[in-house]
Amino acid sequence: MKVTTTLLTLALAALSVCEASPKFEGKIVSLVRNPSHKKNFKAHIQKLKHRYPHIKAGGNTTVGAAGTVPVINVGIDVEYYGLVQIGNPPQTFNLNFDTGSADIWFPAMSCKAKACTAHTRYNSSASSTYRKDGRLWEITYGDGSGANGILASDMVNIGGIQVRQTIGLATNETVDFETSPEDGLFGLGFNAIQSVPGVKTFMDNAIAAKAVALPVVSAYLPSVRRNGGKDGHYLFGAIDDTKFQGNLTYVPVTQQGYWQFTIEDVSFNGKSLNHTSQGIIDTGSTLVMVSDAVATSIHKHVNGSSFSQEAQGWVVPCALANTTGTVGFTMAGKSFEVPLADLVWQSVTDGSETCYSGVQGGADGLWILGDVFIKNNYCVFDHSTKASIGIASLK
Repeated sequence: MKVTTTLLTLALAALSVCEASPKFEGKIVSLVRNPSHKKNFKAHIQKLKHRYPHIKAGGNTTVGAAGTVPVINVGIDVEYYGLVQIGNPPQTFNLNFDTGSADIWFPAMSCKAKACTAHTRYNSSASSTYRKDGRLWEITYGDGSGANGILASDMVNIGGIQVRQTIGLATNETVDFETSPEDGLFGLGFNAIQSVPGVKTFMDNAIAAKAVALPVVSAYLPSVRRNGGKDGHYLFGAIDDTKFQGNLTYVPVTQQGYWQFTIEDVSFNGKSLNHTSQGIIDTGSTLVMVSDAVATSIHKHVNGSSFSQEAQGWVVPCALANTTGTVGFTMAGKSFEVPLADLVWQSVTDGSETCYSGVQGGADGLWILGDVFIKNNYCVFDHSTKASIGIASLK
């Protein structure tokens, strides 16, 4: 989950859960750009290193129906959250949708920590469908922030898809969450990475209840560069083929927990760089994280790029945003591209002509394709018997 302590005030936007066209019968969470957000590269790397322990400190990087849920873009291509309704009558929460985790949690009314009282808190006594569970749970994120509390269950409604779901009620949260605009987390990973073993995910329950037409969650998170970062969504139980080019390529999941698969090759402007690895697509991460060797191979083809000890990461000329060319990742025999323009992630300092790269090293063994990849490729997380990810280039 991306919880950014540098988030500034989010420009409010009216959200509505709307019916999608009959073609795909979905419901969405829309993306709204927060122009005042300031990215924090070093904090993001530290979060990734805590979230994924294999990212080494010694590497180059030292730090029955279908529904769509509209999402708000918290920062420029940084963080997305959407409206979720819990209980009867419904209580509405802003939750961060994250394929790199599986828990659903938010603060309980009994939580008196500042991070809880600054957000919407769940009132169990106000819901006629609340059921007590009582098991304890705890979760920790990459910057050392965390929450803990007890489990319960209630009706969870995503764009009209409603099932009974085990939820985590936070009775304590660290102060880091106080300034974050989302109230909690909505995990979209497999139940193998639930904080409490045996808890089923929302999609497990929705599929079992035949509440979704297809066993899929589709992610459309277009970049600010592509179309102003507008109209992104998560689509539950359906696929919107108006958002991508050609056909989806389905990449087999090699291990369930994260959405893990085999990356067969990496290319630069179509030329193979001869690297392969296991990888994951993670909507809860911003950057693309690869091995040190791959990060070096990619950046040696980018004029003016270097690894900066001072900046603690790979940097590129900010002018790269105005160039053409691509970095490709091959899965299931097809290369999926990231434009070089999207390697320009954040100015190292205000007004600098040098920017942090959207591709960083240190992730030997399990590469992470975050928003830098997803904002250029439509992704369908398919929970069929043989789980897979359908991928196609955005239009």
